[in-house]
Amino acid sequence: MSIRVLLADDHGVLRDAMHRLLEAQSDFEVVGAACDGTDAVAKAEALMPEVILMDVSMPHLNGIEATRRILKSAPGTGIVMLSMHSSGDVVQRAFAAGARGYVLKESGAGEMMSALRTVAAGGRYLGEGVEQADDGNGAAPVEEPSIDCLTPKEREIVQLLVNGRSNAETAAQLGLSPRTVETYRARLMDKLQLEDLPALVKYAIRHGMTSVD
Repeated sequence: MSIRVLLADDHGVLRDAMHRLLEAQSDFEVVGAACDGTDAVAKAEALMPEVILMDVSMPHLNGIEATRRILKSAPGTGIVMLSMHSSGDVVQRAFAAGARGYVLKESGAGEMMSALRTVAAGGRYLGEGVEQADDGNGAAPVEEPSIDCLTPKEREIVQLLVNGRSNAETAAQLGLSPRTVETYRARLMDKLQLEDLPALVKYAIRHGMTSVD
């Protein structure tokens, strides 16, 4: 039987290339593709793939947050993170969210397929060049506050703000008042010990919540 795969990446050219690559293999069936984290959550629920190849940095909802949401309703889904971020902190957060594989975007096609096959078979896969992360018994110390100190709603607001949404736009998308978003924003900036939006954007890039492209 073929391994049912969902592709989640905000770059259409890359999604199409991965789709063609996997469909050329006899043991893969691409059941769908998602363009952002919110889309990935919805399609994972509708299509029930065995494995998801999930980009870490996507608009609306990043791959790590999408992973958390997907595994709440479908804990048996295998998720392989695909990222340009190799730092131990991002890797640790991905595995803590429930991912079972992590490969870099610069990796070859063979490694990506090996990761998908390994995770589909119930194993774990850490790609070449990825920093080893602590496996849940205490993450490697970091000098700045971890993104995990934020609530899910605060992380969602960070995601929207660093992708260019104003307070009003963020409020409209989340069904909140602008004043409530301002309160959330002040609280999360205090937790992360940041002073302004540019600092928040840099923080989000370092922690794999958004990318520079």
